[in-house]
Amino acid sequence: MASLLKEQKKVKGKRKADDMEVDEDHAPVTKRPRNKQRVLMLSSRGINHRMRHLMNDLEALLPHVKKDSKLDSKNHLHLLPELADLHNCNNALYFEARRHEDLYLWAAKTPNGPSIKMHVQNVHTMDELKMTGNCLKGSRGVLSFDKAFDESEWGKLTKEVFTHIFGVPPQARKAKPFVDHVLTFSILDNKIWFRNFQIVEKDPLQPNGPPQMSLTEVGPRFVLTPIRIFEGAFSGATVYSNPEFVTPAAVRSAMRREKGDKYGSRKHAQAERGMRKDLRKLDEDELAVSKVFA
Repeated sequence: MASLLKEQKKVKGKRKADDMEVDEDHAPVTKRPRNKQRVLMLSSRGINHRMRHLMNDLEALLPHVKKDSKLDSKNHLHLLPELADLHNCNNALYFEARRHEDLYLWAAKTPNGPSIKMHVQNVHTMDELKMTGNCLKGSRGVLSFDKAFDESEWGKLTKEVFTHIFGVPPQARKAKPFVDHVLTFSILDNKIWFRNFQIVEKDPLQPNGPPQMSLTEVGPRFVLTPIRIFEGAFSGATVYSNPEFVTPAAVRSAMRREKGDKYGSRKHAQAERGMRKDLRKLDEDELAVSKVFA
């Protein structure tokens, strides 16, 4: 029995030595670090059909995404890093729905951060756009960032977070060994514009002709307005705050106030018109018919 245990130990030791990569000089070679980026995607309760379709489109574009059920409470964001850890994910995309169909997107690196809170606007899904472009489901995409990302500190930080989240690693389980679309991020008016384009290598009118590289939009498309960047994952100190951001509730309040001002000015004009009519009235003449034949 003792000899059998010794033989097993020898075999295990040989296997470990065989598994190690050795170069010509018999020196161990360290393996290259693998890109193990995984993203957890989930939402809060109260999202509408447009938000749900947007999440499905992003899941189709990102094969390294894992979806989870909806989060019951919007006030327990500290649970999201734990959920990401349970799903073996080091990134998180959280769609938070508010009243009046307001949608906010959290993009975070878990468990230590940073995290970015953004307001989502102008959402158009693939089914709505019906673009002519088409890309393979599960294929990897090329990330294209506008040069404006490198001109500000918050832009550099946002670019780094988006690279980890939207960059599909080649070792992803559901990823296909093809690169046939481009994910573009552009900054205009302090907003981030997202577009998805298919890479067309040949002219569809001349399939047998020379290769001509072109881009055809696929979808979806949406606009992100950065609100705050936090040091930690869904919490922590504020690293950046957008001074130009106006909440949708404030915009609706201003619109209601403007309507109220219009109503007040209209009523004031009616009262002034009635006063002018009263001032233009003349006193009744003594020889009026009503007094002569009274």
